Amino acid sequence: MAALSTHHVGITVADLEETLAFYRDTLDLEVADRFSVGGQAFADAVGVDEASADFAHLEADGTRIELVEYDPEARGSPAAELNQPGATHVGLSVDDLDRFAETLPGDVPTISGPRTTESGTKIMFLRDPEGNLIEILEA
Repeated sequence: MAALSTHHVGITVADLEETLAFYRDTLDLEVADRFSVGGQAFADAVGVDEASADFAHLEADGTRIELVEYDPEARGSPAAELNQPGATHVGLSVDDLDRFAETLPGDVPTISGPRTTESGTKIMFLRDPEGNLIEILEA
């Protein structure tokens, strides 16, 4: 088998512009690329009839986060709680989690403020404008 390496972490969103603004402006991630993809090969590859999508790639210290808005948009939503099978989250690290939490705008939904786990890692979880979970950690 060929050796694998990480290329990106993808999040499907309903409103690319609003969600991109959050990751760019609130989390201060750099927009690396924006593009659209469509056509039969793409629709076949993603298994969605007549699919097309708009993409935004953000850089987070060597990890690419891909936001993608599909047309047609599917109905339903993934599991919202972390302990549900199929639940996902993006993990981002900071040097000082307490300082990060203090500077987070008050309208950003959080599950809790910073907490130190029994492993010694300080973590907190927040949600982007579409409810996707983001873990911020100080390892």
